[in-house]
Amino acid sequence: MLSYRHSFHAGNHADVVKHLVQTLILDALKQKDKPFVYHDTHSGAGRYDLSHEWSEKTGEYKEGIGRIWQAGAPADLAHYFATISAVNQGAKAGEPMRYYPGSPRVARAMIRDQDRMQLTELHPADFALLKQEFHRDRQVRIDQHEGLEKLIACMPPKERRGMVMIDPPYELKSEYKDVTDAVIKAHRRWATGIYTIWYPVVQRATIDRMCKAFEQSGIRKILKIELGVAPDSEERGMTASGMIVINPPWKLESQMQALLPWLQAQIAPSDGHHVVEWIVPE
Repeated sequence: MLSYRHSFHAGNHADVVKHLVQTLILDALKQKDKPFVYHDTHSGAGRYDLSHEWSEKTGEYKEGIGRIWQAGAPADLAHYFATISAVNQGAKAGEPMRYYPGSPRVARAMIRDQDRMQLTELHPADFALLKQEFHRDRQVRIDQHEGLEKLIACMPPKERRGMVMIDPPYELKSEYKDVTDAVIKAHRRWATGIYTIWYPVVQRATIDRMCKAFEQSGIRKILKIELGVAPDSEERGMTASGMIVINPPWKLESQMQALLPWLQAQIAPSDGHHVVEWIVPE
């Protein structure tokens, strides 16, 4: 459909959880010297201007990153905050922030000289912005292609270490099944990779079916991380979001168990909830 534009939602509570998990995983990958690949299936524009009329129209960032961009945050947010600082001329937590990094820019702030990035974006306008964002960056390859198809085609990567970020717009109901099918196929080709799948909770039954499909896939080590800002509802709108992580680093479970109560207290102190649980244990 290609109608979704993340500029309206950049920096919201879902981005906070997604990018925090992303930075913790990338930091874990960097603990070994061997190179790794970061593969992003739905890359978006790379960075987002929070002063743009689209961001200001929804104001979602004010209820997300706007609530935690302050001093006194837990130490495990340091890498996440550093990626935001990197696109804001070194601004520190609590100082004025104009730009919010998308997942490709978050990754670029953390990878090393020996690592590389594979970015895929289908939307023509966002693809053009993404190309401009990483112009002449030799560590970054960008393709205009359907993201899940590109994922399967790239498996296994030459590095044999790395992280996949899957963050589709879920404009169509079929995308939930498309994601699970693609991940299962990719995992057959590259079983040791870290796969992260972002999901929105609009209808809880849809997410339950997605988790059930992964549970029945035969894949081991699948962790679910979720932050809710409102009770589940049949009304229109996202009440929670989360990350399904296959092959999570060993510290991720305990890190998120410690961080999610703090995030909930900042973002949704009254009606929120948080979950860290295994869909399939090791």
